[in-house]
Formats: sequence, C-alpha cells, structure tokens
Amino acid sequence: MSDEKKFHHLPEHGPIDEKSGKEILLSLKNVDITFGKGDDAVRAVKNASFDIYKGETFSLVGESGSGKTTIGRAVIRVNPCAKGEIQYKGVRISGKTSKSLDREVIRNIQMVFQDPAASLNERATVDYIISEGLYNFHLFKDEKERVAKVEKIIEEVGLLPEHLTRYPHEFSGGQRQRIGLARAMVMDPELVIADEPISALDVSIRAQVLNLLKKFQREKDVTYLFIAHDLSIVRFISDRIGVIYKGDIVEIADAEELFNYPMHPYTRSLISAIPIPDPALEKNKVLFTYDPSMHDYSEDKPELVDIGNNHLVFGNKKEIEEYRTMRANGQKLKSITILDPNDPATREKVDAVEIIKEEDLVLQNPLHDTGSIWYTIGSFFLPPIGLIVGLVFRKFKHFRNWKACKKGALIGLGVLGVIVLLFLLLLGSSLL
Repeated sequence: MSDEKKFHHLPEHGPIDEKSGKEILLSLKNVDITFGKGDDAVRAVKNASFDIYKGETFSLVGESGSGKTTIGRAVIRVNPCAKGEIQYKGVRISGKTSKSLDREVIRNIQMVFQDPAASLNERATVDYIISEGLYNFHLFKDEKERVAKVEKIIEEVGLLPEHLTRYPHEFSGGQRQRIGLARAMVMDPELVIADEPISALDVSIRAQVLNLLKKFQREKDVTYLFIAHDLSIVRFISDRIGVIYKGDIVEIADAEELFNYPMHPYTRSLISAIPIPDPALEKNKVLFTYDPSMHDYSEDKPELVDIGNNHLVFGNKKEIEEYRTMRANGQKLKSITILDPNDPATREKVDAVEIIKEEDLVLQNPLHDTGSIWYTIGSFFLPPIGLIVGLVFRKFKHFRNWKACKKGALIGLGVLGVIVLLFLLLLGSSLL
C-alpha cells in the first residue's frame, strides 16, 4: 500500500533514534534535487541524508550556491525531490500526499525567510499578515480569540499592538523580520526552517532576533533547521551542525565537536574564514584554502560515514580511516595559522600578499576618486593644466580621476594639433 493511501494524518510522535534515544522529527534519506532536464540538468543536492531531533537546532552551513536553501525549500515541498525521500515523524511528506496530510504538514512546518522585505505582502496590514495562517486553518473560535492570539505574538516578538494596523514598508528591516517570525510562530509549529534570517540585519539586531528564536525554543519546544553561511554565529545557537559543499553533505557533528575536531578540509576552510576580533592577529592570519582536487574519487567513491563520537565525515575508504584514526587519538587539525610579524621570512610572505597591481587599485578607489566627466571637459580645454592635475591625482592613487584628466588632455591636444595644422595649411595657401 502506498504512503499517500496509508497515511492521512501525522502521528503524535516520530520514531526514536537507536543510538541517541532521541525522537526524530525530520529525516532526509538519500535526497537528490535537480533543476532542468537532459543535458541542462543541474544536480543541486546530491544524496543528502541527515536527521533532525525534536527540540534541537540543526544548522546547515555552506557558501552561497551550496544547496542549503534548496534543501530548506524541499522540506516545505517547494522543490521536488528527484530521488530519495523526506520524512516527517516517520511519514513520507515528499512527492504526492493526501490533502489531509498536506494540510497537517503545512500547519506544523513554518519558514522564516532571508529577506524580510520580499517575504511580506506590502499591500496587507501586519494584522492580516500574521492572521493569514489562522484564517486558512481556522485556528480560532471567534474574532476575539484571533485578536488575542495576534496581539500576544506581536508583543512576544518585541512589537506593539498598535503596529498591527500598519504596513510592512513602515518598518525597519529588523522589525519586518520580527513580523515574519510572528507570522510563523502564531501557528504553533513544531519545526521552523530559518533561512539565513539574520544575514540582512545589522549586527546589534541579529543578536535580538537570535535571542527571540532561542526564547521560542525554550517556551514552545520548537525545532529549528537553521540555514546560514557564517559558522561564528551557528556555533552558539546550534546543537548540531551539518556542512554542505556543492550539494554534498561533507560533515555532521555536534557544534563543539565540529569546532574542536573539524575533519573535512572544507569545514576547516570555513572555520579559518571566521574573523578574529584582534586586528593585529587578523592581519597576520593565513586562510586555509580548500582545494577539491586534493581528493581522488576516480575509483574509491566517497560516502558519509560515522567516525565515532556521533561525527560523520564525507570521504573515501582511505580518507575515512585517516579521519577515524585522528579522531580516536584526539588529534586536532589546525585551521588557522598566524604569522609572526617579527620573523623576516614570514614578513616577506605577508608583503608578497599585500602587493597589488595598479589595475586592482582602481577597484579600491578613495572616496572622491569618481572619474567625473568634468575632469575630462576641463582637461580638454586646458590640456597642460589637465595633465599636471592628473599627475597629482595619480600620485595620491586617485586613478579614476587621473584617467579622466589624461583622456580629456589627450583629446584636447589632438584637436589643438588639428586646428594648428589646418591654420598652417590655410596660411600657406594664402601666401601662394
């Protein structure tokens, strides 16, 4: 019997993981997500498998284009799975499902989007935006209960009831993200997918939104799939972290385990990119760069394997044995190298990195290096003065202004030369 016929409702609890004894809320099993068809097909996610336990924060980390958001959108069934399946409380929710099951999944899984401006309906009031889910699922007995629910949630996210009559464009980015969070939380979801919810916000506002997320988790036992690209943030809010690179899940571990024992080279490169608060140390830091060509997967194909301590790493048999040995010995791999500025040998390395070509300096132009057309026009009428001014600009690395002056002066000198030549020809013809 097929799943869509067998399951019309979600069970009260999900299956229990044998190793940890925790309830599995969401499970991805060998999921492939592909965009396009035929030769133009792009495999955005490859054989992704991981579990999210009830009540935890599972963070999915990787650079832009790695497939993080693609997985999040697949969980809410926006992106279909080309292979594998997604289970919620042990019930398959990917692919075709019954209408009743579909409504339960929508009700239980909510999403907070990256762009707080684009995710809110500009023509609707805040009151309607937050109430829309309540209307769709009839989650209130009467108008009084609906108003009470909306006012309670708007106050819980740090806004006021009088804000309910306003429109999204009247709020700041941080306030709009609070509205998006209120819209999700008013549904009392079990799972919230937070797709980079703080990347578009100021640093001070980020902390407030993160504190709100943790507050709701404590009070409502909410589970989070937190999607981000910044490891420094997810370290302090995550129970477990999954690292994804070009569609492949390359490492999964508890937050502190991942930072103390990063095994996969890509994870180490992400950790090395975290800024150091000390400017002197940051200046002399050498980034660990990940090179995919270091792996030889031509014959021995890689897999995601548990190397112990609930730590999964992506690699072939040879690499997995090395990772397992290093972890068993408690060997910590170095992700960050700080050069000694007093050592001449390392100083030469730093100096070599800091040498930038003149063409590249154009990209780092000073504030008033605009290359204004007025420099070109002025130099056209007064070429000698334009060249002198241009040389001064060049000395102070105002390369755009220097090029504008040089261009105007050269054109001006050319036009002046043509005028002089024509004058001499006319003078010569008149004498003859």
